[in-house]
Order: sequence, then structure tokens, then C-alpha cells
Amino acid sequence: MKKILACLLILALGLGLLAGCGSGAKPAADKDKTYLLKIGMVVTEQDPMYLGAMELKKNVEARTKGKLKIQVFPSSQLGTTDDLEEQAKVGANVAVITDPARLARAVPEIGILGAPYITDNYDESRKLATSKLFQGWADKLQSHGFHVLSFNWYQGDRHFLTNVPVKEPADLKGLRIRTPGSPIWQGTISAMGATPTALSWSEVYPGLQQKVIDGAEAQHPAVFGAHLHEVIKYITKTGHFQLMTGLVCGEKWFSTLPKEYQAILLEEAVKAGDFASKKTLDGLKDYEAKMKAAGVTINQVDIAPFKKATEVVYEKNKLVDLRKQVNEVLGKK
Repeated sequence: MKKILACLLILALGLGLLAGCGSGAKPAADKDKTYLLKIGMVVTEQDPMYLGAMELKKNVEARTKGKLKIQVFPSSQLGTTDDLEEQAKVGANVAVITDPARLARAVPEIGILGAPYITDNYDESRKLATSKLFQGWADKLQSHGFHVLSFNWYQGDRHFLTNVPVKEPADLKGLRIRTPGSPIWQGTISAMGATPTALSWSEVYPGLQQKVIDGAEAQHPAVFGAHLHEVIKYITKTGHFQLMTGLVCGEKWFSTLPKEYQAILLEEAVKAGDFASKKTLDGLKDYEAKMKAAGVTINQVDIAPFKKATEVVYEKNKLVDLRKQVNEVLGKK
């Protein structure tokens, strides 16, 4: 009988220990374990997004005493944005600077941040990207395998890049314009009269050079960084997208971090996004001056006709009601 009672006691203690291990409690940071996050992006080392990622690396490694290491890979070294999203989704230790239009394939509502003329400037874009409304959409991404570290990485407003002058939407008719392959972005370019053509960013320069495409649309830092001013004659400042992007990693990888490191990474990602955004804003005039000096004509046009042409995008993508919610956040009628 004593032996039986002893065995039962040992079994009970063992079950208690197992229950404690499965309680879901997150351990404190393991002093001996190191973690690595690889950040990939399509832009070059001169781009504000790269500089922001390097600022993130510096601050996160300092606060974690080197236990959470970050490596930054510009110029598509780790693959395209779509490639990196897929890697993150399945649990790889990667993060990517990505846009809301791509993430809309998982959570449609988030795509409105990349809809045409949804915001008019950086301040409005940041207000939306840091709102409770946006956070609700970001939370939904977790069930699709993504974790938004921050979404306040402003890359500038996007304009048309062509070799023929563009003054109104009719001038875009028949032009093959490179734009990312998301439905909202392609629908926007189509609504303005052009033929949207999906190419990876690294293929835009040779595509323009070899006349595979007639033009593209992008923000100044990316245009200058990719030397596109060498193969275009005109930049038409339509500002059809305010490109507010985010730093996104995989939910599987993020959940392996101790809570202490999770908090540090989230806090520093917001700070780094603001750092990168300021670099963008401070450099826009300089980019324009350099591209003008290289022979590019930069035209300011009346954007009212372009805005009117893109109204159909909200209807086709069933974003009319969601746009009203966004306007409430922004204090617009």
C-alpha cells in the first residue's frame, strides 16, 4: 500500500509540473539565447527606409544587449516584397517593408490606406496608420500569419514617370505603366486611363530602357535610388498614393520572442518609422533638384481630374463605407 501511495504521489507531482509547463506563461528573456531578425526591402542603401531600419537595428541591439540581433538587406537581396511576405508567413525570421495594398489580400480593409487620394499628406497618413481603426485591421493580420511591428514608414507621394508629357488622365491612355500587382493599385492606374503592368521593382529600369513598359509610378526616393531619372523624361506630380508603409514580420517568429523583447521591438519600430519618415520629408526637395539637374522635367498639374477618375476604385472595391470611417478618423466630411 505504501508503495502504491508513493507512486501516486510521484505521478501527481509529475502531472502538476506538466500542467505548469503548458500554462502558456511566457518566460523572461533567456540571458544566454540570442535571436535574429532579417529585414528585407527593395530599395537601396540610400533610401530613408534603409536608414530607418539601421536605426532600428542600433536601438534594439542596444536595449537587448545584443540578444536580439537585426540584419538589414536592401535592394531585394532577400527577394521581392511578395517573397519576403511568404517567408514571414510560414515562420522564417524575416521582416519586410511592405505596403497596405499587398496586405489587403489577407485583410481587405487595410488596403484602403493605399487607396487613391485617401489621405492628402504625411500627417493625415500617420494619423490613420496609428489609429484604433487601423490597429483593428492589423490585429486581424495575425490570424493570417503576419505581425505588424509598426506602420508609420512614410515613403512619399507617388507620381507618374513617363517619356511623354502628362497633363490630364487622357494623356495616360494606352501607356503601359508599371505598378505593383495589387487590385487597388492596378485598378487606380486603369481608372486614370493607363494600362497597369506588374513588374518587380528591380525590372523597372531595364523595362523602361527596353520599352517593355512606357512608364511607371513611384515616390521620389525610390525613383532616384533606382536611377530611373536616367531613363525617363517627365515626372507628373499627381500624388495619387501617399505611400505609408509598414514593417511586418511573421506571427510565428514573433511569438517565439520573450515578451520583453517583443515590447522593445514594437516600441523601437515606431520610433524608427518616424525617423525614416522624417528623412523622407527632409529629402524630397533635394531629390527633385537632383533629378531636374539630370534633365527630368517635373510638372505640377491640377489633380482634380485625376481624383475624379479614381472615384470608381472605391465603388468597385466596395470601399465607400470604409472610406467614411477613415474620414471620421481624419476629421473630414
